[in-house]
Amino acid sequence: MRRFIGPLVIGIAGAAVLIALGVWQVQRLAWKEALLADIEARIAAEPVALPADPDPEADRYLPVRAEGTIGERELHVLVSTKAEGAGFRIVAPFETEAGRRVLLDRGFVPNAAKAADRRTGAATVTGNLHWPDDRNSSTPENDPADNYWYARDLGPMAEALGTEPLLLIVRQENPPAPGITPLPVDTSGIPNDHLEYAVTWFGLAVVWVAMTGYLLWRTARRTA
Repeated sequence: MRRFIGPLVIGIAGAAVLIALGVWQVQRLAWKEALLADIEARIAAEPVALPADPDPEADRYLPVRAEGTIGERELHVLVSTKAEGAGFRIVAPFETEAGRRVLLDRGFVPNAAKAADRRTGAATVTGNLHWPDDRNSSTPENDPADNYWYARDLGPMAEALGTEPLLLIVRQENPPAPGITPLPVDTSGIPNDHLEYAVTWFGLAVVWVAMTGYLLWRTARRTA
């Protein structure tokens, strides 16, 4: 019997740890799904006026409607979409009727339309406030001189266009701007891999139990 105790204890302990990790990931999955549902509800809520002193945490994804004027200058942020491949986000200055100047992410244009003329002037825009985190360790530095931006760095972009470091991402622009496809905020860019992790841990637990059973069977045969 002593030959069975060691493998059995290790087998039970290992399976318990792996199952616990799987259960933890299931709990994390429920938490993440509730968080995503909350964000989606916030994104789709009734638009409000541009807040006087927006908070990056409390007002992230806040739906906003504003009337004003879209300026002619624009910044080009390199981006890729599944439908059209590589292209650029068009970020322009937007001056509200109250005289505030903010950054306006108007949406996507394909590579070939980078230098095309675009409708500017008076507009009513509906969208969401956002403080994007586009930059990671492999993101190149922006090239403002040639108007190539690789991340929506609000501080430098606001300095370049003379606006507040506040970004409104267009969901709808009225009148519409031909040639620009809005890229409204959504939850697709927020990772939710907890189900895959849970399946992995539970799968490893099954393999661990099977290996433990096989080891016990081999031990039993050797002692028979």
